[in-house]
Amino acid sequence: MRNIFGIGETIYDILFRNNQPVAAVPGGSVFNGLISLGRAGINSTFITEIGSDQVGQYILGFMQENGINTDYVSCYKGKKTAISLAYLDENNDAHYSFYKDYPNNRLDFEMPLIGENDIVAFGAYFALNPVLRDKVKPFLQYAKDQGALLYYDLNFRDNHAHEVESLKETFRENFALADIVRGSHEDFINVFGYDDCRKTYSETSGYCPILICTRGREGVTVIDHGQQYTFSSRTIVPVSTIGAGDNFNAGMIYGFVRENIRRKNLDRLTRDDWSRLIEYGIEFASDACMSTENYISKDYAQSLKS
Repeated sequence: MRNIFGIGETIYDILFRNNQPVAAVPGGSVFNGLISLGRAGINSTFITEIGSDQVGQYILGFMQENGINTDYVSCYKGKKTAISLAYLDENNDAHYSFYKDYPNNRLDFEMPLIGENDIVAFGAYFALNPVLRDKVKPFLQYAKDQGALLYYDLNFRDNHAHEVESLKETFRENFALADIVRGSHEDFINVFGYDDCRKTYSETSGYCPILICTRGREGVTVIDHGQQYTFSSRTIVPVSTIGAGDNFNAGMIYGFVRENIRRKNLDRLTRDDWSRLIEYGIEFASDACMSTENYISKDYAQSLKS
C-alpha cells in the first residue's frame, strides 16, 4: 500500500461574503488536499502544527475522522491555532487576513518511515519559511533519498511577494528536491514577475523536469522534459474557489496512486497518461468548488471507492 505524506500549515478558515461570515472550516493548502485524499481512502499522514485551544482540538479530531494519521502533529501548549479570514469576492475568489500565535520552537517531530513508492506533498510559504527551514528541508531531503515522489505546489501569495528576492535560494532548493512543480498563473507572477509557462519552465527545468501550470477556466499546461501539452478545464459556477488548487493537487496524487505511477516512471509518461492525471485533478478541483468546504464532498469520495 502506498502512503501519502504532507507537510504544511493547518489553519481555521472563516469565510465572509459581503462582509458577513458564511462558513468556518479547517484549512491549509496541503491540509485541504490531504483531507480529500483521506476521504477517498488513500493512506495519508500530515506533519503540521496546531494550538492546544478548542479550535486545535476540533481540527485534530476532524483530521482523524477523515482518515488522516495525526501522529506527527505538533500541538503547542498555551498557544492558539492559526486563523484566516477569507473574504469572497464577486467571483467567489478569496482575499485573506491571517492571525497566528506560534511559539519560538516549532515543528518538533521524528522522521516517519517513508518508502520509495510513497508520495510527499509540500508547498506554499510553509515550505519557504526561514523559521521552519531547518525542519522542513531535512524531511524533504530524507524523503527524496528514500525514493519517494515529491510534489511541490508553489502556492505563493502576493502578501509574501516582497520576500521573493530573499527566498530565491530556498525556491531553487525546493525545485531541486521536487519531481513535479505545480503553479498557478498568479504564482508565476508573484515569484517570477511574469505569466508565461514556457518562460517559467526555463527557470525551473534545470532543477525539476516537470512543470504543471494551472490557469483556472483557461485550462492546464504540462511541460514534461521539454514536451508541452495543453488540456481544457471545465466550466462551472463555483460556490468557493478556496480549495481549487489544493484539490487539483489531491486529484493528481490520487491519479498517481490509481494509475500506479511512481517516481521511476515519471520520465516515460505520454500525453494520454497526462490527460488521465489532469482529469483527476480537474474532477477533484471542480467538486471541491461546489461547496464552502475546502475539500471534495463525501458523496464524491464515496463514488471513487465504488
